[in-house]
Amino acid sequence: MDDWTRPALDADRCTGCGLCLDVCPSDVLALVDGTITLRRDGCFGCDHCAAVCPSGAITLDSVSTDNIALATVETGGRWLPFGEFDAALLVRLLASRRSCRHFTDETVARAALEDLARIGAMAPSGTNSQRWTFTIVPDRRAMLAFGRLVARFFERLNRLAANPAARLFSKLFLKDRLGLYFRRYHDQVRDALREFDESGRDKLFHGATAAIVIATRPGASCPREDALLAAQNIALAAHAMGIGTCLIGFAVEAMRRDPSIQRALGVPADEAVHAVVALGKPAVTYLRPAGRKPVPIRFADLPGST
Repeated sequence: MDDWTRPALDADRCTGCGLCLDVCPSDVLALVDGTITLRRDGCFGCDHCAAVCPSGAITLDSVSTDNIALATVETGGRWLPFGEFDAALLVRLLASRRSCRHFTDETVARAALEDLARIGAMAPSGTNSQRWTFTIVPDRRAMLAFGRLVARFFERLNRLAANPAARLFSKLFLKDRLGLYFRRYHDQVRDALREFDESGRDKLFHGATAAIVIATRPGASCPREDALLAAQNIALAAHAMGIGTCLIGFAVEAMRRDPSIQRALGVPADEAVHAVVALGKPAVTYLRPAGRKPVPIRFADLPGST
């Protein structure tokens, strides 16, 4: 535990209620003679102890709600108790969120984009590592430049995949990955690249005017899950703010395999990109929530549990 993460304890304020002990996931706190104290290392800065303390006896300098204060949304800064929010309204939001592939030319304000990144950082993360980063591509001009970089990667990949000798090598030594790409995506990508060159139609970002690239710095315990949880936060909040979103897997794949794209966006080389969320003002209105395929649901019947 370093000094940055270590909780600061005020023995004079502590009432000895023990609420902090109940919520500490790492068992680093103890009551000694009715006063809170640190009993061992291991705090990862979840802030539960400070948030539950009725007397303000615990503070953590490593985290602050100021870091997620928003400029375009007024939250009041109050914790929402369990069960207080309208569950039906939440489910309606979840069901109404769709991937948007038809955007207007209207730009999204930079303050709203910054707020969406902060909302992404409100997601849970493994062991509270919070190692994510958010790189904003702020306007249509930058999106076109981003798209050209991704397009160049797929032009090269398509040329390679069209080579029978390369596909044979992949089949023998690389679990047929190039062959799978050729059969599933080659023609689709070829047609999209040709259409972009000939008419300017953007089938990668669908005309989105901005994007948020979500990456993680080294040290996260489950980096991909953390990033995708942040992406879901962004997608739901964006819908509520009147902004459409679409996760662009082709851009993620290109950035993973071509480090020059990551460098061009200013994402440090030691960060791993896990999600690209395209954003813009939607040019479509739907008449019903999104449908879903049948959902497999089961209950675990473990030996000895009955």
